[in-house]
Amino acid sequence: MSDSRASRRRRWIAVAVLALALYVIIRAAHTQQGDSPPPSGTATPTATPPSASPSPSVSAASSSYDPAHYATQVRARARQTGVSAQLLMAILYNEAYKPHDAAFERAWQKYKPDAAFGIANMHRATFDEVRQGRDFAHRSWEDLPDDRDLAVEAEAWYLHDLSAGLPASWPASYTRDQLLALGYNTGPANMLAFARGATPGSQARSYLDELQANWAKAGRAVGTG
Repeated sequence: MSDSRASRRRRWIAVAVLALALYVIIRAAHTQQGDSPPPSGTATPTATPPSASPSPSVSAASSSYDPAHYATQVRARARQTGVSAQLLMAILYNEAYKPHDAAFERAWQKYKPDAAFGIANMHRATFDEVRQGRDFAHRSWEDLPDDRDLAVEAEAWYLHDLSAGLPASWPASYTRDQLLALGYNTGPANMLAFARGATPGSQARSYLDELQANWAKAGRAVGTG
């Protein structure tokens, strides 16, 4: 494990403790007020492509989350959007450094409103942009923690849109998949700058290193490696 990844995991352990404490306080406050706790997993389900099986239960998978459990959804969404299934899966592995539990994510979001949601760690502004004109346009960013197929679908379409924004060729030595991963991590403007030859900073470089480390595992998960 790289120093950067180990550091992120240590930070998220501290975050998890803080968020758990916050969640307990919030639940206790709701109980005292006579409110029922918000139901888990009640988001309107996204229509699943015929080739995809239903998403595994969030509550069952939360404590032992493994992106490989969502290989069927990843393959289906990759075909739907024309992006690499291996890239989709590798990014899910990259984004698996923090706990993916719906209650945890919502408790943490109350403390940090700009936090990302879902197993693909998508921010609200990105989701709201990506969903425009898509079959999940009626869905909300708040649905992502409960609907992991929606998270994969949004991730896939975002990568599709990033790919559409790349020029036909670029002077930098990065592959298309590497540039798309950089775009997913740092945004489209930075992706284009890297394509033109700009040097990624330490965070972006670490993200690429993790992608490379996860690449073979992602390929095995989706049946391409």
